[in-house]
Amino acid sequence: MSKFLFVGLGNIGTEYANTRHNIGFDVLNAFVLKHGGSFKVDRLAYMAEVKFKGKQIVCICPTTYMNLSGRAFKYWLDKTKVPLENTLTIVDDLALPLDKLRLRAAGTDAGHNGLKDIQLVLGTDKYPKLRFGIGSNYPKGMQADFVLSKWLKEEEPFVLLKIEKCLELMESFVTAGIELTMTTFNKLSIKP
Repeated sequence: MSKFLFVGLGNIGTEYANTRHNIGFDVLNAFVLKHGGSFKVDRLAYMAEVKFKGKQIVCICPTTYMNLSGRAFKYWLDKTKVPLENTLTIVDDLALPLDKLRLRAAGTDAGHNGLKDIQLVLGTDKYPKLRFGIGSNYPKGMQADFVLSKWLKEEEPFVLLKIEKCLELMESFVTAGIELTMTTFNKLSIKP
């Protein structure tokens, strides 16, 4: 049976719940729920295991806080013995508008501290990432406040629709592979 490791990035604690920066947690929670799993507290992460089309998928939300995500990623990568190309890290992205998702097989951290730490710990940026566009509608110098803010009421329909698209993308990643999935999803403009 093929095995996958999905990593949703975010921060633990109620003050971070439903913020832009925690979209990795939100997407992974929706994925696990859809596939009948549930998270339990485990080493360095909340962890759930689900099956989809004969594939085993280990899902983790690191409990190390965003900026130290690499420790949890590496621990679970080693423990599950999943090949790096069978991992998928779900993360917020300021550089993408709200209607966009971007899947890449490799690529830099683009200034994202969670990705920066994973890259530092792994010693490579060659691992698949699903970037969830959160837009960049904030005043100069207010980036940190923006990413840690909750979604606006008018953004919520976009977010819910995009989470649904993420679940389709993740299922495609597992069954059809990254190339076909990138071709299918990277060009979409997701609007309610």
